[in-house]
Amino acid sequence: MRHFDHIDIGHRKHLFYRHPRPFDRHDDRDVLAVALGATLYCPGTRPSLEHDIVKAARRGVASMVVCLEDAVADADVPMAEANTVRAFRELHDRGAGAAGDEPGDAAHGRGNGGPRRGPDIPLLFIRVRAAEQIGDLVDRLGPAADLVSGFVLPKFTAAAGGAFLDALEDTAARTGRRLLAMPVIESREAIHRETRADLLQDVARLLAKHRDRVLAVRLGATDLSAAYGLRRPPDLTIYDIRPVADAISDVVNILGRADGTGYVVTGPVWEYFSAGERMFKPQLRQSPFERQRATPLRERLITSDLDGLIREVHLDKANGLIGKTVIHPSHVAAVHALSVVTHEEYCDAADILQVTGGGAMASAYANKMNEAKPHRAWAERLMMRARVFGVAAEGVTFVELLEAASRR
Repeated sequence: MRHFDHIDIGHRKHLFYRHPRPFDRHDDRDVLAVALGATLYCPGTRPSLEHDIVKAARRGVASMVVCLEDAVADADVPMAEANTVRAFRELHDRGAGAAGDEPGDAAHGRGNGGPRRGPDIPLLFIRVRAAEQIGDLVDRLGPAADLVSGFVLPKFTAAAGGAFLDALEDTAARTGRRLLAMPVIESREAIHRETRADLLQDVARLLAKHRDRVLAVRLGATDLSAAYGLRRPPDLTIYDIRPVADAISDVVNILGRADGTGYVVTGPVWEYFSAGERMFKPQLRQSPFERQRATPLRERLITSDLDGLIREVHLDKANGLIGKTVIHPSHVAAVHALSVVTHEEYCDAADILQVTGGGAMASAYANKMNEAKPHRAWAERLMMRARVFGVAAEGVTFVELLEAASRR
């Protein structure tokens, strides 16, 4: 699969200086962690789950989580499990994502004349609520487990998380499948100040023992907010909710370090998709949209409360988070458009990475100073994002990318 492949190739040539590169679920963890992008959550009870997965891929979704935990009522868990197994088997029987051996083979030119190519699907993960579900679901899926990239591990702590990771390791070893983990930091111990530091240090030590299995660390902002009876309104970002913002800061501090010990930490969920009464002015300036003759797009974004999402994604990136949890396909285009590396960023990163021994230089755009040593980690991370999301052509703005990605 490849980001922005749902856009006409002629239009993509106009938008990109360097095009996004294809990836599949067998790529290196560092690539996949960044390629997740906007991860769409969907309850396992959806009656048309297999159709929803295919439809999401056509709208640019590259990663998807089928949830068997908080999105499903306790009494409905057996039905959700059965429905998920049925949907994945249906997709597998239709040759989903395959043109022979593995998803993405056709895009890579690796088809081997095998079965007829089925529908493209995103990277698929299952959010479980108990460790024993991991092995049980893989067994019930049978060959359809080939479609599962991994499992999302909820309410993750060092005390509870070990059982999840052991079950994942055991199932992978027993079946010979590569199964990745995405632990979610969302417990009360993670937001309570007196327990947070110890919890995160313990989690860091546990994850280090399973580093090859951990794809990314996710943030459960809804559960973190619930510890104080809070819910962020649509015209504020999660960074305005100080107890949660403090927890996010500490998660990045301990689990998101750029020294080789950290992991990709993904942005918390944006849970609004329809605007109500607004208290504050819209958070999108008019001029960028007017220059691109895209005023109707701005109005649609504001009407759907997506201006708040766009601001929050900007703050996610500024605070070291990559990608985001979303609950509606309409959110995906904004997250992905903001994930594209600008031409200016790319020029800065390329200049920094060409320098050895340190030193400072004026940027190619002559508007900032680049320092080779302190900016190097930033440049390396940015180049990974450029690999999977591409580099915008000179003069192409977020508005153009969003408008193109939003078309269906």
